[in-house]
Amino acid sequence: MIPLRHGRGSVNTRAILRPAIPYRTILNHPRKPAVLAAIALAALFCLELVGMTVSSQGLLPHRVAGDIRVTAPSLHFLTGKSLSRLHDGAVVPFDFQLIISTSPGSAGLKANVVARSLERFTVSYDVWEEKFSVVRVRDFRRSNMRLSASSAESWCLDKIVVPAAGLPSAQQLWARLEIRSADSKEPLAASSGINLATLIEIFSRPSRPEQDRWSLDSAPFQLADLKPQPDSK
Repeated sequence: MIPLRHGRGSVNTRAILRPAIPYRTILNHPRKPAVLAAIALAALFCLELVGMTVSSQGLLPHRVAGDIRVTAPSLHFLTGKSLSRLHDGAVVPFDFQLIISTSPGSAGLKANVVARSLERFTVSYDVWEEKFSVVRVRDFRRSNMRLSASSAESWCLDKIVVPAAGLPSAQQLWARLEIRSADSKEPLAASSGINLATLIEIFSRPSRPEQDRWSLDSAPFQLADLKPQPDSK
């Protein structure tokens, strides 16, 4: 069994690579090299399909109780260097930025941002229970404990909201989500619990080599295209 990326599930490679033709028949086949090559190509194709099911989904905006929220089925940020730090007992902050713009802002062009939401969450890991705890820095009363990795990621994402009021209703819009791991020593305190100006400045500069970072973009949408969904709270 080979684990999929981010540790979500696994692939039975024995089942994928097992040919429909018995091995003895293949070995005795007069065109054995061609048959083996065809089997190898079929196996690679199957593995590519597996990869597509994991990574082909992007950022999906929704309208919930007058707000714009997003889901990202393929996003897993409790991975890599950040996960190693958590396993070593560190508390790891993650900075989130969700922007809504009237232009895609790709290929080096700056997006025309019309709304922005910024949050910082601190994540810790219980080695004995193998569970994650998350605290929303904006409001320390908003926290959740004993979560799986996917539940912790979803809980953070569900707290990122942009009010729909005031957004252009007749224009195409784009959503972009950016996440960066942060240094727990980096100051972010303010009277409201979080300094938004500092977060904006953080996202305006290049990430450091030791940081994990993720970014996802949505397809263009209009507010009228977003069907209201019930609030999960």
